[in-house]
Amino acid sequence: MKYLIKPVQLIYSLYAMALFILLLLLLMPFFFIASFFGKIRGGNMLFKLCTLWADIWLTMIGIYAKNIHEAKSTEKRPCVFVANHISYLDIPMIVKVIREPVRPLGKYEMSKVPLFGFLYRNAAVMVDRSSARNRARSVRTLKQFIRFGISIFIFPEGTFNETGQPLKAFYDGAFRIAIETQTHIQPLIFPDTIKRMHYRSVFSFTPGICRAIFLEPVEVAGMTQHDLQKLKEVVHAKMEEAVRMYRK
Repeated sequence: MKYLIKPVQLIYSLYAMALFILLLLLLMPFFFIASFFGKIRGGNMLFKLCTLWADIWLTMIGIYAKNIHEAKSTEKRPCVFVANHISYLDIPMIVKVIREPVRPLGKYEMSKVPLFGFLYRNAAVMVDRSSARNRARSVRTLKQFIRFGISIFIFPEGTFNETGQPLKAFYDGAFRIAIETQTHIQPLIFPDTIKRMHYRSVFSFTPGICRAIFLEPVEVAGMTQHDLQKLKEVVHAKMEEAVRMYRK
């Protein structure tokens, strides 16, 4: 049976990737037009177009997103979204499950990808971790979006979690921004993206349910930078517990 599954999965993965590129090409003129409307209005237009793209693509490849809110009544916007990162599918899931415009923090290297890089540069805030000056500029940009009432999205692990543990250690950035802007943190986990597309191979697509779990928000009101490590530990513990629970 396994000899039959592998070829079928390969064909399915090629179909998913071909459709990914085709939809980007079809929407590219609209992405290009939106890029002329500035970082706020144009960025919001781009996010809505990305949401449309994700709706169509995920449906056509048989991946169905399911949102679970553990404490929806206490969620507020804008916020600092933080999520675990273990699959390339995490990025399409952002624009699928978060239905209001956000600005994700993206790796500079991704902006060099042909075709997709243009969209990535205009929809996300680029960060070049090799340059302290560029990192500081990215942080200032994220803070500006919060002041405009637009939420931001950061993977606090920085890169894929390939440790075999529920989460990697977190970087300080998301929590520093949350404290400095007094903006609460909205933890989010994607327990199924690794099942739908493993980080080891782009030919590992599988159809099925892909859940997004919105955990209880974490308030930062009154916190200072002296509370940064404690805040990071609290959020890490909440997310680690949730990953363990929802992956069972």
